[in-house]
Amino acid sequence: MTTVASNNQLLPEPEAATYSEWFACLAEPMRVKLLHAVATAPGGLTVGALTEVLGTSQSTCSHHVRKLADVGFLHLRKVGTATVATANQACCSGLPHAADAVMGLLAPRPSRPADDVRADVAVRELHADDWTAVRRIYGEGMATGLATFDVTVPSPSALDAKWLPGHRWVAELDGKVAGWAAAEPSSARECYSGVAETSIYVADGARGRGVGKALIRTQVMQAGVSGLWALQASIFTENRAGIALHHAAGYRTVGIRERIAQRDGVWHDTVLLERRAS
Repeated sequence: MTTVASNNQLLPEPEAATYSEWFACLAEPMRVKLLHAVATAPGGLTVGALTEVLGTSQSTCSHHVRKLADVGFLHLRKVGTATVATANQACCSGLPHAADAVMGLLAPRPSRPADDVRADVAVRELHADDWTAVRRIYGEGMATGLATFDVTVPSPSALDAKWLPGHRWVAELDGKVAGWAAAEPSSARECYSGVAETSIYVADGARGRGVGKALIRTQVMQAGVSGLWALQASIFTENRAGIALHHAAGYRTVGIRERIAQRDGVWHDTVLLERRAS
């Protein structure tokens, strides 16, 4: 008999019921094909057009369209006498998160990062004389091949120009800078002025000692009271520790960006995560 370890935390009933409905609905190949056809058609498709695309009867097509709409994968609207189906992007984008939740890759999302940070880790604002340590730690993260697509450490002036004032933090351990966290605008567009992309780096000898946990807690809590309404992070798929750190702080998986960029001539995928800062 094989013994399976358990974390004693069952998936909450409402989430289990929702994900079960999603997966059950998509267990029918015709619905998967139908959803794909609608999602890849700008402006959606009428039921009549879907009937032709799928090569089935209109009654069968209407049945599957209704099932997908009931679960939430499709939006339906009347245009004259025709019914037009469009993809519900919010529901479809939740599928990667649902898969992670069911497979136990993330705990139920907390509303705020845990308070149980180590007493020997102190987080404070970044000072001008911290740049040497910050750049050293940046280089150590870069050397892992899992932290950034950069191949050279940016200069202090380059980092200072892109990092948001008031969202730059360092963590001290044993009296030395052991990690840093920063946020930068996700876009130059005014409508995204409250959305920031975050980074967290921990020094070689300080990993696994609660530095990342302390930094992300400060980063999230301060973002929520300073005008930022959403935080996002892009993490290499191989960086499971980084992904777990963000999940524990309330981030959700938005999706996988496949072959998003190259490092040393090798294409890499990244996980896009986000959380509501306030």
